[in-house]
Amino acid sequence: MELQQGRPQCCEGREARESRTYDFLDKLGISYDRVDHPRAETMEDCRRIEEVLKAPICKNLLLCNRQGTVFYLLLMPGDKPFRTKELSAQIQSARLSFASAERMVEFLDIHPGALSVMGLMNDTEHQVQLLIDEDVLANEWFGCHPCVNTSTLRMKTEDVTKVFLPAVKHDWRVVHLVGEEPS
Repeated sequence: MELQQGRPQCCEGREARESRTYDFLDKLGISYDRVDHPRAETMEDCRRIEEVLKAPICKNLLLCNRQGTVFYLLLMPGDKPFRTKELSAQIQSARLSFASAERMVEFLDIHPGALSVMGLMNDTEHQVQLLIDEDVLANEWFGCHPCVNTSTLRMKTEDVTKVFLPAVKHDWRVVHLVGEEPS
């Protein structure tokens, strides 16, 4: 694994969703670095990639309310435990659960293991609300997959919030997650 600047020189053999991500970022003028690697399906896999990337990779969770009618993409630090109750109280949504793989593909054109904020470029109907843990915003760099989990990108967090998200017309809400059980 090695850090490379920008998109791959040749996209042959890469999934169309990955190429569309590079096209979109390039169109927006967002500078990014890339690491190609074997499938990264867990945060443990991502820790090794973070060492090369020199940027934290977000944990991305697609959640829904009990009725399965409201969907949330939560971005949080990879090393912070997720506590459903803690988030539910902040967004006034009782009984959050993980959304299905089918919804992930339907709304974001992403498969499990590759979930990323980049998928919001495919959510043209705005089915998914974005929630970002404040600790993610405190980092200069932002690491995420380009809609596949065989590459990981590093870009400025400010480019994600001030260029990418406005371009995909997605508002976002900051949440404060401690990740600890209340005592």
